[in-house]
Amino acid sequence: MIITRSPLRISLGGGGTDLPSYYRQHEGFLIAAAIDKYVYITLHEAFQKEIIIKYSKTERVHAIDEIQHPIIREALKLLDIRSENFELASLADIPAGTGLGSSSSFTCALLKALHTYNKSFVKPDDLAEEACHIEMDLLREPIGKQDQYISAFGGINCFTFCKNDQVKTKELNISKETLYNLEDHLLLFFTGFSRSASNVLKEQDDKSKKNDTTMIDNLHFIKDLGYKSKIAFEHGDLEEFASLMNVHWDHKKQRSNAMSNDRINSWYDIAMKNGALGGKLIGAGGGGFLMFYAEDNKRLRKAMAREGLQEVRFRFDFDGSKVVTTS
Repeated sequence: MIITRSPLRISLGGGGTDLPSYYRQHEGFLIAAAIDKYVYITLHEAFQKEIIIKYSKTERVHAIDEIQHPIIREALKLLDIRSENFELASLADIPAGTGLGSSSSFTCALLKALHTYNKSFVKPDDLAEEACHIEMDLLREPIGKQDQYISAFGGINCFTFCKNDQVKTKELNISKETLYNLEDHLLLFFTGFSRSASNVLKEQDDKSKKNDTTMIDNLHFIKDLGYKSKIAFEHGDLEEFASLMNVHWDHKKQRSNAMSNDRINSWYDIAMKNGALGGKLIGAGGGGFLMFYAEDNKRLRKAMAREGLQEVRFRFDFDGSKVVTTS
């Protein structure tokens, strides 16, 4: 029995500049944090000669090529898994399509389990690149690289996405006091809307490939906000970070009409009038989680509860993708 887990994530600045359509021309930069909400993978040998796959549905097949789940199928091929009598199942703390990078966390946890099955050690950067290869190269998803990297590494990291596809990872230089204050004052609320990140990101990806001036200028501005957020964290100025989140959200909404809707905008306005200093929608947009930096946590929680929004409390994760148990 092998059990692995990979953390979900929140973006703290520069989100959207990790797509190849942008960074291969202009270089990307963002800050992301792993949180203690996870995708889990269990893997063990089956009693009979068949492959059993359990996720939102159950598959029973006799060959890897017959597996319908594209990520599982391609991961098994990539790591040259030849066994045809095993059972693989996934569980998650948070549903898919909620903007916390669950698809890439799933891929990292799966690859970690398969490497363990093969008795091979894999470094975080190699794990992240394998996940990127499956999702971006093999499955042609119009997504970026931040989710795979932060899930593999854990912690709070600054990522530079180079024009040659290299990713430079550096731990955010933040004091313990600032870290604890950030953790205590960041609040997540579920909007009740789920969506496909690929569908929302495709518009950005297409426009970037066409060198659409408005889109490129928007992403330049977002990247600059990422650098400014880094400075704010390093100086312990969390109110400045909150203010930058507001600016980020205003510009993020300009990238697509599908980024927000009237209900999300209304909840955002209510939060800003009830203890929040800044906030944004996490992930590609269109649904998922609203994240706020709150000056008055209690007041904000009451206001969001009145609106029927569920809070998900979290702490930061510093382990990244890991093996929970093997026997």
